[in-house]
Amino acid sequence: MELSLKGKVALVTGGGAGLGKACALAYAEAGAKVSICDMNEEVLNETLDAIRATGVECYGQLCDVSSADAVEAYFQATVDNLGGLDIVLNNAGISSPLTPLHETTEADFDRVMAVNVKGVWLGMRAALKYMLPKGQGNIINMASALAKTTYPGAGFYTTSKHAVGGLTRNSAVEYGESGVRINAICPGNVLTPLMAGMTTPEIREQLAQKHPMKRLGTTEEIAAAAVFLASDASSFMTGVLLSADGGWTAI
Repeated sequence: MELSLKGKVALVTGGGAGLGKACALAYAEAGAKVSICDMNEEVLNETLDAIRATGVECYGQLCDVSSADAVEAYFQATVDNLGGLDIVLNNAGISSPLTPLHETTEADFDRVMAVNVKGVWLGMRAALKYMLPKGQGNIINMASALAKTTYPGAGFYTTSKHAVGGLTRNSAVEYGESGVRINAICPGNVLTPLMAGMTTPEIREQLAQKHPMKRLGTTEEIAAAAVFLASDASSFMTGVLLSADGGWTAI
């Protein structure tokens, strides 16, 4: 089955690098017009150039997803520049240091929750404002395998991703009859350029061993899930926390 997104407008937060870049490019290759935002102007412009090379229209803007005003302005600019909004991937997120809970700080807590939870909520709220009047649309949130399991020392990150999972499922039920579908992707450990640059081969092997498949995921594999959830091939799916984790959460 061809997963075509022709005629659609897709918006990806944190679309300049890593999973966000892979998903933005996959949406473009599936035929959608693509809007991305990021906090890093260099990677934003590099990814916009890569999207343009696929032949589709695109738009990009710097945006802090933890700011309500910034998110509202970015969504409006996307609609103004690309003519609509059909798919929103709330991908922007940050990690937190692996720290025992009794040694964590309020600043770290506030930072993780502001981006990973508040940022997703603001993106969902903005998306619904454009999608509900049309009676159709797809909202996809980037959660994590840690929306379903745990990892010692990752209390803040795990909490934030459990929150994303809960918000996804609750909102899917709340808007079940609206024509707007709301799902999440739960990746396992994925070999992004950031991971490659910040870890040793030994650490990457340890992370791979979390998965029964005994390897790391690729950004392209997660992007394939993002295209599937955005397409009509998943038309009877809402409220799903779709695992793409090499079997990690099946253990």
